[in-house]
Amino acid sequence: MRLMRLGPPGLEIPVVVTADGDYFDLRGVTRDINGPFLSGGGPERVRTALATGALPRINATGLRSGAPIAPPGVVLCIGMNYAAHAAETGAPPPEHPVMFYKAPNTVVGPNDDILLPRGSEKTDWEVELAVVIGRRARYLASPEQALYHIAGYAISNDVSERAFQLETSGGQWSKGKSCETFNPLGPWLVTADEIPDPQGLRLRSWVNGEPRQDSSTADMIFDVATLIYQLSQVTVLDPGDVVNTGTPEGVAVSGRFPYLAEGDVVEVEIEGLGHQQQKVVRG
Repeated sequence: MRLMRLGPPGLEIPVVVTADGDYFDLRGVTRDINGPFLSGGGPERVRTALATGALPRINATGLRSGAPIAPPGVVLCIGMNYAAHAAETGAPPPEHPVMFYKAPNTVVGPNDDILLPRGSEKTDWEVELAVVIGRRARYLASPEQALYHIAGYAISNDVSERAFQLETSGGQWSKGKSCETFNPLGPWLVTADEIPDPQGLRLRSWVNGEPRQDSSTADMIFDVATLIYQLSQVTVLDPGDVVNTGTPEGVAVSGRFPYLAEGDVVEVEIEGLGHQQQKVVRG
């Protein structure tokens, strides 16, 4: 099932998109797609409402796609989680997941503009598989148990300002990750039942139509289940929280490509989860 939020920023309405490409208004089921909806049986209610014909169809033409989930409590990120990406940066593969945070207000729609921060010269793209938590995860017993706490998956572009992140960070990566608009998310939240193997998804990115990243989640050092399990040992993940699971090789920090500049167009895509496109503008 594909869940969306459509409309102007701050005024999005919850929507479900069927396999046939029809859009249905969910306001009779929920006020928003958020943590309480995900943990309180919301997806099941949507399935029932669809099956009984209780949802009104809407015309989505011309409507902006917002992030598919309301502003999360936490955006938690994993660094250096693809073997080839670690190699291209010259870093050894980590022995434990590298964890850092992005400000939740970085989350924007999948096709919203990326704003270059003032003074930025090293803004980078990062296509990532985002995990959306559906049940509270605290001291989980095993990676297998972790999968039952996932509501679904989405595309995330973990935009990064590398100078802020690495050169003036003071050791805190979040400084280069939390600039305005630095986490386009969506277009859909695809429920976990439709992604039986999150370790078999192709990820790609382009800048101005030129290929940048082309990899698979199979290259993750720590798979999704292991990440959620290990994170639950050091923090509590609540329904609606977002976990960005790392990016594959092919980013600008590798030295192989130029950093983003005003007017560039970034596209990112993950198999089964849709496509994003952002224009880079001066903030």
